[in-house]
Amino acid sequence: MEIRIGICQLDVTDVKEQNVQKALEMIKKAAEKGAELVVLPEMFNCPYQLNYFKPFAEEIPEGFTYQSLSQAAQENKVYLIGGSIPEKDGNHYYNTSLFFDKNGELIGLHRKIHLFDIDVKGKIAFKESAVLSPGKKITVIETPLAKIGIAICYDIRFPELIRVMALEGAEIICVPAAFNMTTGPLHWETLFRCRAIDNQLFMIAASPARKVTASYVAYGHSLAVDPWGKVINEAGTAEELLIVNLDLTEIQKVRQAIPSWQHRRTDLYQLNYNIALKEEQ
Repeated sequence: MEIRIGICQLDVTDVKEQNVQKALEMIKKAAEKGAELVVLPEMFNCPYQLNYFKPFAEEIPEGFTYQSLSQAAQENKVYLIGGSIPEKDGNHYYNTSLFFDKNGELIGLHRKIHLFDIDVKGKIAFKESAVLSPGKKITVIETPLAKIGIAICYDIRFPELIRVMALEGAEIICVPAAFNMTTGPLHWETLFRCRAIDNQLFMIAASPARKVTASYVAYGHSLAVDPWGKVINEAGTAEELLIVNLDLTEIQKVRQAIPSWQHRRTDLYQLNYNIALKEEQ
């Protein structure tokens, strides 16, 4: 079975309505090119800066962005992973991805599990937890297209998470992500290829376009990786619509050729993992 995916690499501004309108135009363009699933970037309606998260945050389902994406999925008859947006729920704020079916119905919601709190001396420091709360749920959704997992940016660095998603049957894992100019050049492609190889499935990454005048400069280079670890297609740094075709039969071909799933020693992993956790505590 083959699936056609549109990956939207958007230039994000500090005007929410402008960002959403641009996303709607690219969703429509992707649908016109035959995309059945469209993926937007992390924080596509909001600059990736701490001081923007609360003012741009929306409640679900009342929010402007939610309603716009729901309508776009319905009008264009596509499955839509709405990158991520800042979500307000009571007194808590989340980095949240919305997944709509082609009727505009919400079929999945993923709140970023691992918050991006890093400090690379002399290069970049960021602390999402100063504003955001972490999600508590792993997200894998069954659709007529495929079983699709959703993670957000920093989530990709945790192999346990991606492995659990694979064990739950995910065939494609979509990751809206905004790597930066420190982590991107060294880790971006490597991490997505590693997770694809480890789990023998497809990995999709959707980044904002690179904007050198922003306080946080995204790396760009949205991409798709197949179960062999091969980059199928990759964007540059500017705003771009990337169209990729995924042949899901490749998953079983790879797993039969290199049967690492059958060779796993879960009897040893779990025992030693539990011991390590106790020592850590």
